[in-house]
Amino acid sequence: MLPTVDPNDIVISGWDISSANLAEAMARADVFDRDLQQQLGPHMAKFVPLPSVYDPDFIAANQEDRANNVIEGTKQQCLGQIRKDIKKFQSDNKLEKVVILWTANTERFSDIIPGVNDTADNLLKSIEVGHSEISPSTIFAVASILEGCSFINGSPQNTFVPGCVELAEKKDVYIAGDDFKSGQTKVKSVLVDFLVSAGIKPVAITSYNHLGNNDGKNLSSPKQFRSKEISKSNVVDDMVESNGILYGENEHPDHTIVIKYVPAVGDSKRAMDEYVSEIFMGGANTMAIHNTCEDSLLAAPLIIDLIIITELFERITYKTDKDENFQSFHSILSALSYLLKAPLVPDGTPVVNSLFRQRACLENLLRACVGLPPENHMLLEHKTKRKIYY
Repeated sequence: MLPTVDPNDIVISGWDISSANLAEAMARADVFDRDLQQQLGPHMAKFVPLPSVYDPDFIAANQEDRANNVIEGTKQQCLGQIRKDIKKFQSDNKLEKVVILWTANTERFSDIIPGVNDTADNLLKSIEVGHSEISPSTIFAVASILEGCSFINGSPQNTFVPGCVELAEKKDVYIAGDDFKSGQTKVKSVLVDFLVSAGIKPVAITSYNHLGNNDGKNLSSPKQFRSKEISKSNVVDDMVESNGILYGENEHPDHTIVIKYVPAVGDSKRAMDEYVSEIFMGGANTMAIHNTCEDSLLAAPLIIDLIIITELFERITYKTDKDENFQSFHSILSALSYLLKAPLVPDGTPVVNSLFRQRACLENLLRACVGLPPENHMLLEHKTKRKIYY
């Protein structure tokens, strides 16, 4: 019902610190079954990643053996090369627009330092002088923004430092993040919403993961794990704050997250969760869930959806009864929170993690575009007392 991009019309390219073509990468990841890999191999071998930005201070040391396809030079030179790559890709393929997603390794958090990355001007100067606290993902985001391309952060680190957000707002470019919401966290956002809204008080949430893909290998490093821990733990905050009867001021459930690297399980991540809740008369309710998450196969459709919805939102303008003129959405596309684990929102905006509320927001925005009223689920027409005349 809405004029969205046909996925078959999307042209794909990308950067990687590994020089392996996509046939080799597909065999290494071993996500698809072997027969499908053999059929796809000749087609995938044609895709070779562009050299990427490598900074060993931001990702785990165990990634060093993959880093054979990197841009040489300063951070400013890296920024310039990425911008050239974007321009060439768009020109060579005669594309109307480009949307860029960070789907690479989880980085450590960047320190927010006054005079370094706190404003747009300071961030650009810091890249120019090669400041050590400017991450590769932030360089990609800045390059994307300067080229007028929407940028989505699919990993948990704080790519969008304040200076990066300010730059996006100045250039009227869309950004969204952080971290794809694919498996365990999506279940958690549903279950905690149910428990809290039903008056069942979670007091302890323990999440254990083990996985064997390269994401798991990178997360075995403490600094990179901390980035993931933050994005996973914040998912219950708004739901806890929504119920002041269950939770007093500054009260919060114990929330523990463990991630272990187990090479043998490959991309088939095991997620085990235990929810302990207080119930009536001091009783306890315990729920345990085992979830086998096929990591890449859950994330890939989110990537396609994010591209399609972002491109659509780039074309939407709106106005309310109080507005004289139509306007675009805020540069931070918080409406994409349904697909992202740690929603990025404009300053002063409440963070919503409840999956049902996130979906309702997205659905109702799309309904408004075709002139349909928002769904409210009241169904009053079926609940009123009617007089029947014969």
